[in-house]
Amino acid sequence: MRPICHSTIAILCLGFGLLQPAYAQFGSLFGPEKTIAEQRQDVLAKNQATLKRLYEAQPKAKELIEKSVGYATFSNFGMKILIAGGGTGSGVVIAKDKKPVYMSMAEVQAGLGLGIKSFQNIFVFQTEAAMNDFINSGWTFGGQVTAAAKYEKDGGALQDATVVSPGVLMYQLTDSGLAAEITGKGTKYYKNTDLNK
Repeated sequence: MRPICHSTIAILCLGFGLLQPAYAQFGSLFGPEKTIAEQRQDVLAKNQATLKRLYEAQPKAKELIEKSVGYATFSNFGMKILIAGGGTGSGVVIAKDKKPVYMSMAEVQAGLGLGIKSFQNIFVFQTEAAMNDFINSGWTFGGQVTAAAKYEKDGGALQDATVVSPGVLMYQLTDSGLAAEITGKGTKYYKNTDLNK
């Protein structure tokens, strides 16, 4: 077998091994399957941890979220090997005086590269219509685009909040803190049927 084949097989094996933690939130093939209640609890715990990290990185975000009609947090684990990649994640929409709505996310990306990336997305909904559209219609954050418009209110910028669609603001946290530029990478957000039963 040629050396290039050995390298490719080694990379693929490493990649599949590293993807194992991503499946844990849904009950994986690599361990005992979690109950629906346990999966919901995991998502809510990640939600609280994500908010804590966000408020530490950008304290102004707390005021923005408190004044909103609702917000959503998502935790993602992605991987890219050679010419293809993708990611999966889970999240929850929290609206005032309503039950949590559990969501899933999936992303697909193409192009040469090798890497692993985990991040958290936080959406802030300024209107009921924007939040309901996000929840009920399935929402796609466009191709390999970078959202650039920063949110401003009353002449003062709330640093790092990015407008990603009408009535929807977004923060993105990476391992190193708040992302300066938010990338969507063809990410689809949709209701998790099992967790919302």
